[in-house]
Amino acid sequence: MKYPALLPFTDVLPVLGQFDAIIDVRSESEFALDHIPGAINCPVLDDDERIRVGTTYKQVNAFEAKKVGAALVSRNIARHIEQSWIDKPRDWKPLVYCWRGGNRSGAMAHVLAKIGWPAIQLDGGYKAYRAHVSTELTQPPRLDFRVICGTTGSGKSRLLEVLDAIGAQVLDLEQLAAHRGSVLGNLPGEPQPSQKRFETRVWDKLRHVDPARPVFVESESKKVGNLRVPDAVMEQMRASPCIALTLSRPNRVRLLMEDYHHFCFDPATLNTQLDCLVQLHGRDKIDRWHAMANGGRMPQLVDELLVDHYDPAYVRSIDRNFAQYGAAEALELADIGAADFLAAARFLHPA
Repeated sequence: MKYPALLPFTDVLPVLGQFDAIIDVRSESEFALDHIPGAINCPVLDDDERIRVGTTYKQVNAFEAKKVGAALVSRNIARHIEQSWIDKPRDWKPLVYCWRGGNRSGAMAHVLAKIGWPAIQLDGGYKAYRAHVSTELTQPPRLDFRVICGTTGSGKSRLLEVLDAIGAQVLDLEQLAAHRGSVLGNLPGEPQPSQKRFETRVWDKLRHVDPARPVFVESESKKVGNLRVPDAVMEQMRASPCIALTLSRPNRVRLLMEDYHHFCFDPATLNTQLDCLVQLHGRDKIDRWHAMANGGRMPQLVDELLVDHYDPAYVRSIDRNFAQYGAAEALELADIGAADFLAAARFLHPA
């Protein structure tokens, strides 16, 4: 094969894990929005440099813009080689891509190949990769989902974590979305990914699943925070067998106090989130909940939120949205210790 070789994503996908490096040469903001799993960001033009080249193109002409861009690209490629790859052996095999498989990745792949490395350039770039992901999520493989259902605080997420740890197949949508799936579900210090990044994470997880084995998933709504679960994945989940996880209300309060302990130290943030419920519960009740948060009466507040908000919402939605919930397998947790979740996980996924 002559290098740099230009290959479509359909040829690259089966060997994606065999590259020594997947190099995304787009700018840092493009990379942050979404990228191929495992890719590293080595821009040949950063955000400011792209603006500079684009401005020259519009205000002067294409020839002057190409000169400016060529100088910047050359310096950046040299810097990446010196800082990151100068010690790589001759058989080091990188995959290089940009937005459409054009000049940016072409320049990087050309230089790497001239050095002697077997560089591959992705034909069509990220745009071709994104089209593949979109198609796959529109028509995902038929999977044996087992949907873990249960009221807020019953331990669904913890159970998924333990199932994953003992080798079961798990699709943890809340983990992939960086959100706990409720009005109070924002994770402190961890913003949600973009919709495209979330879909990449879902696609990457599903492509490694063995369809002959069960895949455990939580009974999510169509949106996890601000992110939408792909429709075809959601349709499969809602038609799948269910597991009804139960835990006593006092233990649910304890579990939620542990999982949402950050709100105990920041009642102002909690109250801002509670304001989202004014339309459902009225200003008077929200003000009373504010007073509980400000007064440190968190267990009482959590208990009222369960009784007045979360549990009624769950009852209204679960039968309507999950067709097999009426025949769900019952699984009761006695407590919220590690041994309790391990026993439940072993029941669902025997060693």
